[in-house]
Amino acid sequence: MLDEHYTVEVAGIRRDLPLMAIKPGVRIAILNILGDAEFVNAACTQLAGKLRDRAIDVLVTAEAKSIPLAHMLSTELGLPYIVLRKTYKPYMGDALQSETLSITTGKPQTLFLDEKDRQQVAGKKVAIIDDVISTGSTLQGMRLIMRKAQAAVVAEAAIFTEGDRAQWHDIVSLGHLPVWVDD
Repeated sequence: MLDEHYTVEVAGIRRDLPLMAIKPGVRIAILNILGDAEFVNAACTQLAGKLRDRAIDVLVTAEAKSIPLAHMLSTELGLPYIVLRKTYKPYMGDALQSETLSITTGKPQTLFLDEKDRQQVAGKKVAIIDDVISTGSTLQGMRLIMRKAQAAVVAEAAIFTEGDRAQWHDIVSLGHLPVWVDD
């Protein structure tokens, strides 16, 4: 389906997102910000403006595609960020974990909060950052780990939300992506 695209624009930067079938009769637009510094910088400037008035101590994101977004927001807002990993490594010590279901892979994934990062979020106000929030599974996994780490989630932000989930009204975002369902 690489010949079909959905065009988005953020702060004057346009991108044609390829449509991908995630199951028979259902397609989504794929945003891949890895290596796209121009788009990430534009998105960060816009998101930072929407987050600046929030009382945030730490930014939290999940590995991997949203790492450039969290990094640039960290720079823009002057805040530290941590990354929830998708594989456990021995150096992570007594890591917290939560399982999610990825819309793009259709498979369960586990998120891990490194023991050293637990100390960085405990008792802090965190903002959860993602590139696209679609089903909410990754978002819920990140929320659960933050609750286990005794952090308060004070904001949830993404470049785009996706689909028709009612809870997206609380997400700080720059736009919304449709889901295409064949009749």
